Amino acid sequence: MAVGCPFITCAVKKRGIEFCWNCEESSICEKWKKHREAGKKHDSFKCYQTLEEDISFISKNGINEFEKIQKQREHLLKEMLKDYNEGRSKSYYCIAATVLELEELKGALTQAKKESDGANIKEKSKILHSILDNISLKKKYYLKLRK
Repeated sequence: MAVGCPFITCAVKKRGIEFCWNCEESSICEKWKKHREAGKKHDSFKCYQTLEEDISFISKNGINEFEKIQKQREHLLKEMLKDYNEGRSKSYYCIAATVLELEELKGALTQAKKESDGANIKEKSKILHSILDNISLKKKYYLKLRK
């Protein structure tokens, strides 16, 4: 028997709300606090580096606006995977698509296209990695899952 998500169970099934950010008790909920604190330091199968910013954005702008941005991130990720994945970069590109600002991602892809014209897939991947690594170094982003 699979164990369900305790947050979905509490929010949706018990309280009838979309998620924890809609709950009147979210500021005092120990389970939610523990999850958010852990997300500041560690990842599991998903990157949690932007968890606090995402929650704040959703609280301020709503889930529909957040979803629009996520769709743009998804489009850019698909482009990275289609044109620059040499078979070993999927996780790296997924994290980059999660952590970098949209304009940074768009700029990185534009630059990679210019610099990799005529290159093979391994060379293209190295070029995009280098561009993303430079952005992450300047902005102090971490483009690996934090264990």
